Amino acid sequence: MSGKAWSEMKIFDQIMMDALMKHAFGLIQYGMTDFGEIVDVIGHMKSADEEGWVEAWANMGSRLKKRAVSAEEKGKKLSAGAEYLRASSYYRIALMYFSRPEDHRMKEYCMESHSCYEKYLELSGYPGRYVEIPYEDTYLPGHFYRSTVADEKAPLLILTPGRDTWGEDTRWVYDAALKRGIHCLVFDGPGQGFALRLQGLPFRPDWEKVITPVIDYAVQFPEIDPEKIGLMGMSFGGFLAPRAVAFEKRIKLCITDPGNLNWGKSISENLGKSKKLPKIMIPKSLTTMVADYAWKQGVENTVDAVIEELKKYDNTNIVDQITCKMLVMDGVAEITYGEAKNMYDVLKCPKEYLLFDEDTTAQNHTQMGAYAVASEILLDWIEDNL
Repeated sequence: MSGKAWSEMKIFDQIMMDALMKHAFGLIQYGMTDFGEIVDVIGHMKSADEEGWVEAWANMGSRLKKRAVSAEEKGKKLSAGAEYLRASSYYRIALMYFSRPEDHRMKEYCMESHSCYEKYLELSGYPGRYVEIPYEDTYLPGHFYRSTVADEKAPLLILTPGRDTWGEDTRWVYDAALKRGIHCLVFDGPGQGFALRLQGLPFRPDWEKVITPVIDYAVQFPEIDPEKIGLMGMSFGGFLAPRAVAFEKRIKLCITDPGNLNWGKSISENLGKSKKLPKIMIPKSLTTMVADYAWKQGVENTVDAVIEELKKYDNTNIVDQITCKMLVMDGVAEITYGEAKNMYDVLKCPKEYLLFDEDTTAQNHTQMGAYAVASEILLDWIEDNL
């Protein structure tokens, strides 16, 4: 026994793989993953790199899909729906640590995840439906989840994920919101999920240009109270959301998880240090990270190009334009612990700071692995403020 907080325990030495594995464990309570299947994936992972990751998770997805199809053919809708849901998750997780957009598996597993999830919605009766939100000359894919216990006119919570997880991975928030009479609109924006992998849309720093058409679309729903719209961003989405509300004033409150005023700075500084290393000393994981950033940000696959692009992701000069109420979330085991408090301190709008410490067990980045307690604390706050 180590006597340490669980956030200090590592499943993998590689930071991204370790974080995503904890996320996968956190989804168990929602039926999106299963403990035995996750552990089996770990056991069948032939290497601790992108190739080992994508194949192990996709193979599990394929196994579950075959089982789901068989159950559906036998008229076992409940079992089939549950198996489709887990298959969808495994195909999706396979692509969370995979930065080769030209590889045929990228789109193939995307479509498998999407089709399995839609099958799950069809067979399970979960109150969600696929939507395409008009955006410039294309659309943003997402789901509208309608609370079955909401009033005739009810609040709406818009959820935007980060760089690595997808819209469906915000289940710990939208599931708890639906039970409290709050409708949810979850979408993949440029640089995220399906919008990146199937439509080739990279991230953009002016996130208000993304959120405004999302709200334009949402207020057309008759069950939405347009005076009670909230926006929550997670991980990198937690940086993008405050930028949006600085300009889009139809949002009543904004939640940033975690808060970060200048997201590009620390990453650019670390990448700058790597340039001084001899090529032989540059770890493969760093090369993979640069390729991932270049792809998602839509720039050339070089350290210099990535650093230059990340300079645009700085909210320092617009933070004083935020006027809605802000909830700034943080955790003592956050990767950038301290940055959220720095952001909170400079905000001039109504604001609250929510710190998850070791006692909560939700102290990891975006509360990964401890979604039960995180959703309880967060949604109690949303109920009181939206």
